[in-house]
Amino acid sequence: MTDNSLGLTGSDGLGGSPIVAGVSDRIPTWVRSVLVVFLLYMFLVGVKLLESGVKGLGDDAAGGLFEGITNPLAALFVGILATVLVQSSSVTTATIVGLVAAGVIPIETAVPMIMGANIGTTVTNTIVALAHARRTDEFRRAFAAATMHDFFNLIAVAILLPIELLTGWLHQEAAAVARWLPGGSDATFNSPIKGAVSWGFHQIERVLAPLISNVTALSVTFIGVGIGVIFFTLAYITKNMKKLIADRIERSVNASLEKSGLVGMGVGVVVTIAVQSSSITTSILIPLVASGVLLVRNAYPITLGANIGTTVTALIAALATNSIDAMTIALVHLLFNVFAIALTYPIPRIRYVPVMLAERLAEVAVKRRWVAVAYTLTMFIAIPVAGIFIFS
Repeated sequence: MTDNSLGLTGSDGLGGSPIVAGVSDRIPTWVRSVLVVFLLYMFLVGVKLLESGVKGLGDDAAGGLFEGITNPLAALFVGILATVLVQSSSVTTATIVGLVAAGVIPIETAVPMIMGANIGTTVTNTIVALAHARRTDEFRRAFAAATMHDFFNLIAVAILLPIELLTGWLHQEAAAVARWLPGGSDATFNSPIKGAVSWGFHQIERVLAPLISNVTALSVTFIGVGIGVIFFTLAYITKNMKKLIADRIERSVNASLEKSGLVGMGVGVVVTIAVQSSSITTSILIPLVASGVLLVRNAYPITLGANIGTTVTALIAALATNSIDAMTIALVHLLFNVFAIALTYPIPRIRYVPVMLAERLAEVAVKRRWVAVAYTLTMFIAIPVAGIFIFS
């Protein structure tokens, strides 16, 4: 069947008129560009609805997770689960920074919590990838692009957590740097992009909130509406993106990223600092990879850059505490991501191990869709809950 940018024809059975396809092909580039920007905006609003709904259900549980934790493995799982519940590693790490500054959590316990937050933040783009499950090729690419982030963070923790537990090297290095940095600043940064997405979310909230008085029911509604918006927008973004970006541009973008992973990392850092959310950066990558515009391997360094960019929030939070310990734990978050990249990315034989593992998992998930759902629930809910129960 003919595939057109508005999704009115194609293998998903939404239509097949050659006349409609011809009209679609004649849509001016600027109109298509505006449509893609609007769809991306609505996609991010959908992600915000999903995150807010999950956060609404898990806020009370997340608040009590940090209390009384002393075992480092329990702390790791707390970091994962808390981040899944509040749907933001920035919120988790900023909370941990505040608790360290107040003396509630010792640095030694906070370090594995920060590492856990790094793992937990990847749940959003993994959920987003599930929206492509009906389209096999798109789903294969999208799920690989999402889970390579999981595998990198797992490998990073597997390498650096034992070193930290045995030597304390990571937080000692961070403490040495923290002594040279200023404190007591009230510095903040309000991302205009994040603000625009929040505005869209609040408009929907204003409509739904008066109709649903129960907080739990409202949270569930946010989740349902968010998933619906994500599914709808992704279906049209991937179709329009391929039409909008010429093959020549697509090849040049991928060629540039292939030549130097540092370019991709730089893009990931800058975009994540601009939007103040690694989830937004990595979630935007999913439709780009799903549509074939960006190769999975070329999206990988952008994801690594997003890991670094997201540490800015905790650093800003630490500046406002005037606490050496708080700045130390914020720097642990930064150094953890920098050292993880430095230890794995420069070595060709292991550079793409996370990507290869993700691609193999995606192949299994394409054949058995339930594997993708089971992986997400097990990785981000079952294992952390079991880990907290066992090691607390």
